[in-house]
Amino acid sequence: MELIKGEFKEKLDLQFAPSIRAGFPSPADDYLSESLDFNRDMIKHPEATFYGRVKGDSMIGLGIEEGDIAVIDRSIETEHSDIVVAYINGDFNVKLLDLTHKKDGYIELKSANPKSPNFRIDEYDNFQVWGVVIWTIKKWK
Repeated sequence: MELIKGEFKEKLDLQFAPSIRAGFPSPADDYLSESLDFNRDMIKHPEATFYGRVKGDSMIGLGIEEGDIAVIDRSIETEHSDIVVAYINGDFNVKLLDLTHKKDGYIELKSANPKSPNFRIDEYDNFQVWGVVIWTIKKWK
């Protein structure tokens, strides 16, 4: 994963539909009243927020695919089952944090693809949770 510091100085206002149906359109959809500002609506800690482009397919089971952009907040305290960017033995990886074995002296970083390996992390690994993935941005076309 290539990590890039976000530039959040410019305000970007986009028209925002308060609700989007996956069925028949509503006549009210013609009346958009809000705008979406990525800085205001998606980024709570700009000084600690980065983004990275996902490489590989180890998280496809959670809908995170190669080329998606992960928005990563380094200021959030991690919890069990968070999707994290972890630094493991010299490499960055996006994985699901599993803390169920912490009392046994290790944690796991799990892939969301049965073809990809999980990582068992113990005291001998060069390991750090670098940040928590708070959003992913996907290009459909």
